[in-house]
Amino acid sequence: MVKPLILLSNDDGVSASGLKALITMLSPLGDLFVIAPDKSRSGASHSLTVSDTVKVAKIKESENLSIYSCSGTPADCVKLATSCLLPHLPDLMISGINHGSNSSVSVIYSGTMGAAIEASMLGIPAIGFSLCDHSLDADFSASIKYGRIIVEKLLNIGMPNNISLNINIPPLPQDKIKGIKICRQNKGMWDENFEKETDPLTGEETYRLSGYYLNEEPEAEGTDETALKNGYISVVPVHFDLTAYSNMEQMKYMETFFN
Repeated sequence: MVKPLILLSNDDGVSASGLKALITMLSPLGDLFVIAPDKSRSGASHSLTVSDTVKVAKIKESENLSIYSCSGTPADCVKLATSCLLPHLPDLMISGINHGSNSSVSVIYSGTMGAAIEASMLGIPAIGFSLCDHSLDADFSASIKYGRIIVEKLLNIGMPNNISLNINIPPLPQDKIKGIKICRQNKGMWDENFEKETDPLTGEETYRLSGYYLNEEPEAEGTDETALKNGYISVVPVHFDLTAYSNMEQMKYMETFFN
């Protein structure tokens, strides 16, 4: 039986612990082709490199695992792999495992999901995995266990090729995770500001982004934030069509502006 070809990327960089955990998770399931940014591109969203060239370097090549680093963004990585480096489109694209949550509105900023959404735009079924733990020594054992189950089931069942799945895993021991919930994106926003600092070497004024998440519906059922709070893995299907269909009829009056 021919093993499926699985494309991997992330936004934390090719040396990130989460990517190593993802490789461990997926190694029994298929042939892996990894291309990830050469350094952290967290918050890169779906950005592309358009004003500079992109460099690619081979890190490892073996029978079932190839690893490349890329000087570009996560979306660049997917474009390069599918257009230049792979012999054919992969059967599945998986991004992560991100260090920190990509639930709620964070999906908009996420380079992890930027890579997954780019793949889904190319007709490739895609998943973005995130562990809700930013610490450098985060424990990915539960993510590996349950992520492998999810991917193995989806490889057997199949999934639509025009969506990506935004999967967030609570920072809990394996035996404390209660299950999986299919969710909608929670309504919320980041309250952010830039804090002024002084560069110790140059004396120049610099600014560092900081902030906190404001949950606009903390008790709402069916959202990713509620699922995570209650010990469930949240799964949100994501589509790249940003049309606000519910408002189209309401806006029809604009068609009369030039009459």
